[in-house]
Amino acid sequence: MTALRIPDRWSDVSAEWMTAALSVRFPGAEVAAATLQWVSEGTNRRARFGLTYRSGTGPEIVFVKAEGEHRAVHARNGNLFNEPRIFASGMPLQVDHPEPYGVLINEAALDWLVVMEDVSLRGGDPRDSTRPLSIDQAANGVRGLARLHRAYRGFSAVTHPALGWVQTWAPAEGFHSALRRRVPLGLERAGGRLPAEVARRSADEIVDVWVRYVALLGRDPTLLHADAHIGNTYLLPDDDVGFLDWQVVRRGHWSQDVGYFLQGALVETDRRAAERELVAAYSEELGRGAGRADAWRWYRASPAYGLAIWLSTLGTDGYQRHDISLELVARYAAVFVELETLDALTALESAAAC
Repeated sequence: MTALRIPDRWSDVSAEWMTAALSVRFPGAEVAAATLQWVSEGTNRRARFGLTYRSGTGPEIVFVKAEGEHRAVHARNGNLFNEPRIFASGMPLQVDHPEPYGVLINEAALDWLVVMEDVSLRGGDPRDSTRPLSIDQAANGVRGLARLHRAYRGFSAVTHPALGWVQTWAPAEGFHSALRRRVPLGLERAGGRLPAEVARRSADEIVDVWVRYVALLGRDPTLLHADAHIGNTYLLPDDDVGFLDWQVVRRGHWSQDVGYFLQGALVETDRRAAERELVAAYSEELGRGAGRADAWRWYRASPAYGLAIWLSTLGTDGYQRHDISLELVARYAAVFVELETLDALTALESAAAC
């Protein structure tokens, strides 16, 4: 793999290139033809290739993801190499995710590429806010996150050297400044979908609440997917939930994953009916942790993250469809008000100061 060059264009991917890319995971497989089937150019470059073989065996379809035109933004945010590094580390991730077949990283060029499993071959059905999960499906996702978090609770570069590069969540300047630029337009576009308690706030107030919450995430840290919104999930035929796009991986408090996932994955009526039970179930699955009251307080504070992120996304063109972003903004805004996020955040800050 180290001798392979990351292709500038998908048309540069040849049978020989793909044979080399698959050689570690599928030794003896020789690709006869790599046929480009689908391309998407967004946050990253993505493509799907159909493969036939001259000898040996391998996957009939692969998904290929590479860095694109936003590499400078990803570098500022601390996200540039997270996904290829987590896959290259070989560390087990206790939630369903695409199997990586080959990883290329060119740090000097701020470039990377991963050849991975196409989960659709296992019946994986990618979801977004227009196709929410049921309560039972969301419960499966929560249990998966609990397995991940339990396995890496309190990890560090000493306990897990292969993950020594993982950053602890902090309100980095790259994220912070981007939110301040984009949230104002997101508020304008959200219009009547926002509850009055949110609509009356300025963009700076909303970003400041995000900063306050993220500043607390270094407490009781674990390995986070850290971008576990519904648009990075897929549903399997047995109703298990898998997680795509590990580009934001962080070391931090579990509430960021659990709140971001649940509050965006469920329609509001289902969330209201089930969230207490789901957070309690998560806390029990996680084990050896704080009591349920403390877990509930952290969950109540977590909408501070999703609200700012999706107002920012709504205020940006080219990352997500506006209807998807608007639906998520409405969900995070509703829970922000209903669960009195500001009160929960203040209580957590007071506890941290003691």
